[in-house]
Amino acid sequence: MFGYITVNKQELKFKEFDLYRSYYCGLCRTLREKYGFQGQFALTYDCTFLIMFLSGLYEPEELTGFSKCILHPKKGTPTNINKYTEYAADMTVLFTYYKCMDDWDDERKGTRYVYAKLLKKGFGKVQDKYPEKCAKVKLLFDKISECEQASEENLDKISGLFGEVLAECFCYREDEWQESISRMAFFLGKFVYLMDAYEDLDKDLKKGNYNPFYKVCETKTYEQDVYNILYMMMTECAKEFEKLPIIKNVEILRNILYSGVWCRYEMLQIKKKEREVRDE
Repeated sequence: MFGYITVNKQELKFKEFDLYRSYYCGLCRTLREKYGFQGQFALTYDCTFLIMFLSGLYEPEELTGFSKCILHPKKGTPTNINKYTEYAADMTVLFTYYKCMDDWDDERKGTRYVYAKLLKKGFGKVQDKYPEKCAKVKLLFDKISECEQASEENLDKISGLFGEVLAECFCYREDEWQESISRMAFFLGKFVYLMDAYEDLDKDLKKGNYNPFYKVCETKTYEQDVYNILYMMMTECAKEFEKLPIIKNVEILRNILYSGVWCRYEMLQIKKKEREVRDE
């Protein structure tokens, strides 16, 4: 995905971060086993949140162990794996494939096209397993592409489409929690899309690429307006999260939703202040 849905490590206890890493490493191992190294390359912290969220809500049986890899060739690293790890691996491949194709269609990024080709066999397995989900995600990415090509200025419309993508990925099954899960993921997805656009604005302006902020970025209230929008998205996301009966992993999940998602934003503010000082 984009790397925004991660922990604020400084605010976690050591044992909490170790547990978080064990889910991450479990996802890494599952991606390698199911989809090879090309699948493993799609590994993100975003889908680690998906595993911990579903595990916290549904509390499945888990298999803990150690896994050796290039980064940990001798002692290995702790892993925590359950049925939602496999689901998150499937969603990682699904999302990465469509995102690569979207980048190729919109910006003709050759590396993304090549990677999509490498993932195509694995994506075919996901498509066979979740045909309706894949069809819906493809339709949403097509709509996002249409909006971007038309230089859509409505922030709510364009970010809402990506919110629907994330909602589709987070809804594992139909049950009494589906509405809150969907709304939580929807607002989280809107935050991620807009945060990514905010971070990429300067680069997009230089390259002439689409960015939903390109017409409002010169206004005096731009920075405050962006913060208010992002804050509103995460407020709605957290509101839905707190409706769910999650006890397991809840402190780590709250760390991500209340603090971790803002880490990149805060880093950007520091860089902007440093640049302003240099330019004075």
